[in-house]
Amino acid sequence: MRWQGRRGSVNVEDRRGQRLRRGAPIGCGGLLLVLLVGWLLGADPRQLLMLLSESGGGGSVSTEVSAPGGQPADQLGEFASIVLADTEETWRSVFSGTGQEYHEPRLVLFTDAAESACGFASSAVGPFYCPADGKVYLDLSFFTELSERFGAPGDFAAAYVIAHEVGHHVQNLLGISDGVHQMQQRLSEGEANALSVRLELQADCLAGVWGHFADRERQLIEPGDFEEGLAAAAAIGDDRLQRLTRGQVQPESWTHGSSEQRVEWLRRGLASGDPSSCKTFE
Repeated sequence: MRWQGRRGSVNVEDRRGQRLRRGAPIGCGGLLLVLLVGWLLGADPRQLLMLLSESGGGGSVSTEVSAPGGQPADQLGEFASIVLADTEETWRSVFSGTGQEYHEPRLVLFTDAAESACGFASSAVGPFYCPADGKVYLDLSFFTELSERFGAPGDFAAAYVIAHEVGHHVQNLLGISDGVHQMQQRLSEGEANALSVRLELQADCLAGVWGHFADRERQLIEPGDFEEGLAAAAAIGDDRLQRLTRGQVQPESWTHGSSEQRVEWLRRGLASGDPSSCKTFE
């Protein structure tokens, strides 16, 4: 990707260097372990965070700050800021085209754990979006995990992760997320999981919409970049993660979709650049 030298976003909170300490054990059989296993199995981070909060979370939180917040100065942090800024350009344009105003999300960079309006979260949950505060939370070490453990290296693969979470913000602004969560409360676990899959696949497609504009309007994309993103989508499909952790695939427990599904919907967004093509609920 041709990202160097471009404008970074002002909507970045760099909390790296902050340490969060729980005032008491997390309890409930070690919910951080549950978060880790849930992420590996493709569980919805929002549901896990709610579970963590409702359990009491293990007491009060105290924060020690060993580094100031603000704009990141390192290369990886700068990359995340620039990708976020480019998603802002895309979605401002898309929303403006339909007479709407795009309210930009904030990106929180953290190390190991973060406190959000959705609750306390370990980096084990992976990147996540919290609709309650409109923020994307990202431990940048996830990019190393994506590259080294899951075999999906590259700038665009990392950018796809950020764009996917921004896709959840778009869903939140459009009321899609609320509608899905309300429906899930009236459905069986299997039916609720199926809706989670559709929501996640739509976020993949919306990430592809950003990629389309980044290529056509701003020429950020280099040969092989889209292939990196598609490889990343395949690497974190529910079926592949379940084979890695369980040794077997259980489609009824999927929440994000199979590798094939994730690749297909990301590809649709990349090809069309049109959010209306992301009709995963039809």
